[in-house]
Amino acid sequence: MAKTRVHQPSRSLAIDSCTIRLTEIFGRATRSILGFFLMMVLCNGVHYLLRPFSQPRITSDTIVGLVVGNFVRKQLDISTIKTLRYIVDFGMVCYMFVLGLEVDPYVLFKAPTRDAKVAYAGLISTLILACSIIPFISYAKSKEISFILSLSTVLSSTASPVLTRLITSLKIGKSDIGRLVIAAGMHSDFISTLLICVGYLFCKCQETRISVMKGFQLGILLLIQAVLTAKVSPVFMNWVNNENPEGKPMKGPHLVLAVAFMAFLCCCPTVFGYNPILSAFLAGTFLPREGRVSRWAIGKINYLLTTVFYPIFFFWMGVESKLTDFEPGQIMTWVRLMLLFAIATIGKVVGTVIAGAILGFHWPESVALGLLLTMKGHFHIYLAIAAKTAGKITTSTSMVMVIVIFFTVVHAPKVVECIIQRARKRTPTHRMALQLLDPSSELKILLCIHGPQNTPAAINIMEISRGTANPGVVVYVTDMIELTDEIASTLVQGEGVDSVTVTHTGVTQMREQVTSAVQSYVDENGEGITLRRMLALSTFNSMAQDICILAEELMGALIILPFHKSQRGDGSLSEGQAAFRYVNRKVLRHAPCSVGILVDRGLGSVEKISRSYVSQNVAVIFIGGKDDREALAYAGRVARHPGVKLSVIRFLVDADAENAARRAGTYRISVAEQEDEMRQDDECFAYFYERHVAGGHVAYVEKHLASSSETYSTLKSLEGQYALIIVGRGGKVNSVLTFGMNDWQQCPELGPIGDILSGSEFSVRTSVLIIHQHNLKGELDGLDDDFSIM
Repeated sequence: MAKTRVHQPSRSLAIDSCTIRLTEIFGRATRSILGFFLMMVLCNGVHYLLRPFSQPRITSDTIVGLVVGNFVRKQLDISTIKTLRYIVDFGMVCYMFVLGLEVDPYVLFKAPTRDAKVAYAGLISTLILACSIIPFISYAKSKEISFILSLSTVLSSTASPVLTRLITSLKIGKSDIGRLVIAAGMHSDFISTLLICVGYLFCKCQETRISVMKGFQLGILLLIQAVLTAKVSPVFMNWVNNENPEGKPMKGPHLVLAVAFMAFLCCCPTVFGYNPILSAFLAGTFLPREGRVSRWAIGKINYLLTTVFYPIFFFWMGVESKLTDFEPGQIMTWVRLMLLFAIATIGKVVGTVIAGAILGFHWPESVALGLLLTMKGHFHIYLAIAAKTAGKITTSTSMVMVIVIFFTVVHAPKVVECIIQRARKRTPTHRMALQLLDPSSELKILLCIHGPQNTPAAINIMEISRGTANPGVVVYVTDMIELTDEIASTLVQGEGVDSVTVTHTGVTQMREQVTSAVQSYVDENGEGITLRRMLALSTFNSMAQDICILAEELMGALIILPFHKSQRGDGSLSEGQAAFRYVNRKVLRHAPCSVGILVDRGLGSVEKISRSYVSQNVAVIFIGGKDDREALAYAGRVARHPGVKLSVIRFLVDADAENAARRAGTYRISVAEQEDEMRQDDECFAYFYERHVAGGHVAYVEKHLASSSETYSTLKSLEGQYALIIVGRGGKVNSVLTFGMNDWQQCPELGPIGDILSGSEFSVRTSVLIIHQHNLKGELDGLDDDFSIM
């Protein structure tokens, strides 16, 4: 009996249909993934271009979103736009949940602090101004009082996440005005968002025309959510935190339970029609902020927002903001734009100036506070687009709001720059570098020693550093002592908080021995020397930090540390203590002033340096770079000592060798940077030459060299001629004369020249002082980041 295949054509068509459908799905997914990465690349690229202007990331993201979104919006279908909206809604739920976690709701029940008063003043003044002007301008399609109040509240709010990130990135977060503006911004953001949450409840009742009882029930539900979150969640969160101590990975079941619990709290009011974004904010507000679970949630969600959500959010913003509907030819478009910006800016500034006058602030700082508190962010952009989507406003008005939000952000870096400039004028700063010191001012040196064995060399350093009796030198002789358990048990707490007395017999005897030696020297020969005794008693891990803090408090210009190796009887250097080498390296990285490392190879055993005749020969080697310029500045002090014959040896690069080196590509720095360094070297040396060499007080020798091998040979020829050689550490200078020396250094902290001069192949009778200049351009270019200006 013959068989027939009746359904074969239908089956083939089904397979072809599935293949086509899968191809469409994979094609759409591929385009979406490529588009996402394109947005990331463009956002990062534009942000990099705007970095010199200190613009926050939201500025570049807004520009890229508007351009890319409008460019590709015609290629998107309705389903893609809906999917984007769902993603954005979920992202905003996470955003508002974290925002709620970071605020403290209980500030409402406390006496208003300074930041609260500033926030209240700016918020109220902006609300009053907005409510007085907005009804007369056609922002909405219908003049509803709910829209007027909502827009006024949005204009009076502050995007605290954006503001906090900007203040922190611009390095003024530790200052008094930085702390105040961050706290005021968070307070303003919390109050305004809370008003929106309450206002949404009334708007929901009005729009849906539900009964008063239903609205009352929804309000009771929100109250129950707040009470449940505030009272029950701490018990649950504490249980999870106790079950997952710090330092151990969180258990999966506990993590799932915590996430489910937080999601449940966020979703409860949405069952009855409340907005999920505002519900997430209320849930986050009353959840405990402390604990491992909350920190984990904040960290993970912020990472998700930064890496994934923001590029999608700004792309969606560009898609929804059709530039062709902006209506730039309409005069009312610009009137609405200027008025919104004026209300947001003037309202905040007037409020903060009034609050500042009451609190005693200077008016420029009050104006700066108001300008910074005008900043808007992601939630405000979302509300502007959402109002257009809901049919409340036109696309033109929505675009106006987005542009106003953009301009409330771009001016903030300039405001911070003005704050820093005013702080520099009003706050006395100390630029701790020898080059910047007035030659007629006294030199402050933090002279560190390990014990009595370093005392003779320390005394001779004190002697040659003082130069002439006027202006003299202030020397803080500091003992570097490791804090052991034995010594810690003998510490006695004094009356002050930081007052501690060391009663350990070994430590007290050692310090008395050092004090007796240096005090005897000062009493007999110490004209122009002011002696102070200090102590750096701490573990090796924190000793460098204590030394840096001490130098900063004493406003010292130079820290001199002993080399970690000491000289044996045969002249060679011992292996030394690695812990002190670690301290030296750490001080070099973090010191607030210049640092010198003294390699004592006989300086402590030389005869007394006379002030009536020349008794010691000292040399300074100058190649170039900021460290060598600092060494030359110190040598200028030494040159004034009548018992020291100073010689300056300048190593110059042969012109042909320099060109050859450039052709070989051995320079790692740019030509412009190299020329700037050479210019500074010439200016510094010309000043030194005119002041010291031209008058015959200092000998001058030039060495024209072609390579690092000739540098090594020249250094070897100096063997035994000088009791002390002063050199710069070298920093990042990549000169032909030192090229390749870094590859075989034994002690990189000494630099290439210092390493050679202190090596075993060099003279056992020549001590070396290696000087390193700290980075003069600190976080705020010479201004402490915790400055006070209010």
